[in-house]
Amino acid sequence: MKQPREEAKILEDLATLAASPGYVHAVAHLCHRDNVIHIQGELKPADMDRLFSKERLIRTELTTVIGLMAKKPLDLSPQPPDVVQKYVRSTDLLMRELHEAMSYPMFAAMIEAVKVGEAPPEPWRGAGMREPIFYGTESAYAFQYRDFVPEKYGADDAWLQKTMGFTSGQARAIAKTFCDLMDEKGTRLLADARVAKAPPATWLPAFEFSVDEVVFRSGVAKDVVDAFFQALLFAGDNAGFKEAGDFNEVAARPLLPTDRGTVLLFSHYAIYEALYESPFFWMWDDKTYRATAAKHRGAFTEKFAARRLAGVFGREHVHTNVNLHRGKDIVGEADVLVIYGDRLIIVQAKAKKLTIAARKGNDSQLKADFAAAIQDSYDQGWTCAKEMLAGGCRLVDDEGNEVALPVNVKEVFLVSLVSDHYPALAFQASQSLKFQTTDVIRPPFVMDVFLLDTLTEMLATPLRLLSYVKLRVDVADKLMSGHELTVLGYHLSKNLWLDEKSDLVILDDSLAQPMDVAMLVRRDNQPGDDTPAGILTKMRGTRYESLIKELEARADPATLELGFHLLSMDEESSRNVHRLLEAVTRKTQVDGQRHDVTLASRTPPSGVCFHCNPKPSLEAIAVLERHCAKRKYELRAPQWFGVSVGPAGDVQFGATLDFPWEASEEMDKLTEGMKEPLLVRDALPGYVREAGKMKIGRNDPCHCGSGRKYKKCCLP
Repeated sequence: MKQPREEAKILEDLATLAASPGYVHAVAHLCHRDNVIHIQGELKPADMDRLFSKERLIRTELTTVIGLMAKKPLDLSPQPPDVVQKYVRSTDLLMRELHEAMSYPMFAAMIEAVKVGEAPPEPWRGAGMREPIFYGTESAYAFQYRDFVPEKYGADDAWLQKTMGFTSGQARAIAKTFCDLMDEKGTRLLADARVAKAPPATWLPAFEFSVDEVVFRSGVAKDVVDAFFQALLFAGDNAGFKEAGDFNEVAARPLLPTDRGTVLLFSHYAIYEALYESPFFWMWDDKTYRATAAKHRGAFTEKFAARRLAGVFGREHVHTNVNLHRGKDIVGEADVLVIYGDRLIIVQAKAKKLTIAARKGNDSQLKADFAAAIQDSYDQGWTCAKEMLAGGCRLVDDEGNEVALPVNVKEVFLVSLVSDHYPALAFQASQSLKFQTTDVIRPPFVMDVFLLDTLTEMLATPLRLLSYVKLRVDVADKLMSGHELTVLGYHLSKNLWLDEKSDLVILDDSLAQPMDVAMLVRRDNQPGDDTPAGILTKMRGTRYESLIKELEARADPATLELGFHLLSMDEESSRNVHRLLEAVTRKTQVDGQRHDVTLASRTPPSGVCFHCNPKPSLEAIAVLERHCAKRKYELRAPQWFGVSVGPAGDVQFGATLDFPWEASEEMDKLTEGMKEPLLVRDALPGYVREAGKMKIGRNDPCHCGSGRKYKKCCLP
């Protein structure tokens, strides 16, 4: 592996290039090329291909280039197209070289260790973490930064109004106006270019703004807009920005002043992120307000988590600031506690950031930051879980209400939640988090508020969300991705069930594209599909989907477990469930009798008994439980499920048998001569197999008694 030039030399060359006459036009070109999505009609995943290209410059790279340019007074002088293109090519080459230089120490150490026959050093420490931190996938959508601002800083509005001259809501409105104007100006330039059949001389006008046009467009008073401009106006020479990881003032103050009374802003993301991050530091400089600002910052994370989770589980299932009392002592506090059926989610929230020293590869600071942001919150959650499971604790929420735990807790999920962008969060957690598990306490799930927002938006029911969390923590040790949004995007498309034979699965960031589109449609009012094609769409209108919805409407432990089992099925198995339910419900509708069918799998052994009863009864419950017990024993399965539905497909009751298989002479006699169940792998489209026999071909009379052929009647 060829050793690249020193990082400092590359940055010197970049700084020299950025000081070239009219270099700002190259920056405008790069920002248009690498940040702008071109949409014709509805927004489609393919429209975002460019954003996932390895050739584009990502936000941290563009911010670096702009930060280096800002070290000198802006030169807006027009340049010939060939000069601008030369600037662009040189920038791309130098940024590629910078990436190689930042990656080199890690790979060089590993190669050298192999050469001398030693065990490779741990690569993800100190300097080895600089590359994933700098080049890691963004954790937030731009519109999340924008929309969370009033919620994050609403409690500080009095201070903001008095000290800065605007409220959080006004700041959001002004920032959105910038971005709306940017889109309109860029669209006009593109339209003119198409008419002229030539690219514009410069893309800079799309990124240039005056106070007056922002005032006119936003409807916000001029003095308020002036105050906003001053707060986010770049006012220094950025002399302290010398290497990647240093504080870059253009990230905190992205409005670059020109010599013609305007400002330059190069992306939506820049102003929205600055508006989300910077106010806390403004308040921190006011020592008299510092404690209040810190209190509000922590409260935001907890309240946000509670609000989003309540939208999924219902307010009655979500409790905040729950103290665990054991005698006179408080032995733990859960920031947010979700109790749903026999499942618990314990959320511990933190408002800690990755410091500049850590971003630059200081190993001890990396560890200290991670401990403060993630490890401490996990440890607190673990303590709470252990105390709850030990029994004898009295739980009291922040309103003084006692919180009752389920008699038997099946699973506890621990969530460590941070409020700000924490670079390479998932990667750092996989490398550094020390955790324990039990049969009940599952591996931890580390996330930020942006992922929680997306999770609860796309998986908006208890069963869907809990099922994903279960699947995600189960594959934590065999899955690698740039960001958790990638994993969620894969799940929405394919279902996050990994074959046991898979030792390691690496997911490409582009898997999140359909979900990115759906979120833009939902939150940014873009035209397009608001749900990614996949697990949320493929079974629409089927009996399977109706059954899932029925199970989602209740917090019963037995049916909840069945729901998890159903959601873990692949598409063909899900369609088999639809066919079987269609068959047995139609039969009951015709003759008014009970009918049943079993869907089973031998690898791993498990299955579901479906009963359709004209009316629920104690006898029907007993029959279902006996049927499940026999099928469970016959296939030597550790777990079996049963569900009874009415003739219309509504869930009447459910059963879950979850205990180790043991040989029994009594059960041997009871199961002797049992007919084969329908096996998942045998359930072919166009057939229903019941009581061990294949019957009802496509051209046979339909089982419902209609007199029509099966293919013309009940065949899906």
